Amino acid sequence: MGRPGTPWHDLPVTSTPAATQHLRDLARLRRVRDRIDREYAKPLNVEALARGVHMSAGHLSREFRRAYGESPYSYLMTRRIERAMALLRRGDLSVTEICFAVGCSSLGTFSTRFTELVGMPPSVYRREAASEAAGMSPCVAKQVTRPIRNREAPAPAPDLA
Repeated sequence: MGRPGTPWHDLPVTSTPAATQHLRDLARLRRVRDRIDREYAKPLNVEALARGVHMSAGHLSREFRRAYGESPYSYLMTRRIERAMALLRRGDLSVTEICFAVGCSSLGTFSTRFTELVGMPPSVYRREAASEAAGMSPCVAKQVTRPIRNREAPAPAPDLA
């Protein structure tokens, strides 16, 4: 079926049982990704996601990472941070309210992950985003302010003055 580590899109399409199983796994992975997109604010964990598509948690994690380049948990947190960014731009909820509204149960974890992806804490983002996104349509603001995926935000340059 291919060398270990070969991306799924580079595998030949055949009618072998292994290829058929691989296509079934891809369909299940899409269902997991779609569920995360829909239910990001609900309590989700890899075990529950795996049960929903009749896979083991380990197999789901490996295959999801191979197909999408990141773990299911990382994908879920990115969805939550994207939604939090939109709510922070809106400005009518506190950071704590937003943390819980997007499905995070720990303000510390939320703030840490937000800072890793966006490059600044949620409270700073709120202040800066309010002025940067002023006059922008919400759909444009969402695209322009999308968090960085699969890598941390660049560290600010040190102030040498």
